[in-house]
Amino acid sequence: MKNKNTGLVYSTESGRICPACNNQTVKCVCQKLQSVPKSDGIVRLIRETKGRKGKGVTLITGLPLDHEGLKKIATSLKQKCGSGGSLKNGVIEIQGDHREVLENELSKLGYKVKRAGG
Repeated sequence: MKNKNTGLVYSTESGRICPACNNQTVKCVCQKLQSVPKSDGIVRLIRETKGRKGKGVTLITGLPLDHEGLKKIATSLKQKCGSGGSLKNGVIEIQGDHREVLENELSKLGYKVKRAGG
């Protein structure tokens, strides 16, 4: 039996190498082929302050989109709210409490939206 963990993972000439497809990580084919994460069809809006020194953010989870789709929708939602934010691990973070605005905008896009948490 051949060991799968014997591939090259870093080269000083080209940088990090994907162990699955043996391409540079910037040219990796594997990450582009990742499928859309499974969800129950409900987009959840959560207000959270944990780990942010009391500053509140609105988290949007459950969007059935790939990474590029999430980036586009995050950009448009940040513009609608007039605030900053980020995309981390498939979760969109919008700075501030904008649950009402986000609920209206996501409903217009055809998603079933639910407020979760306090």
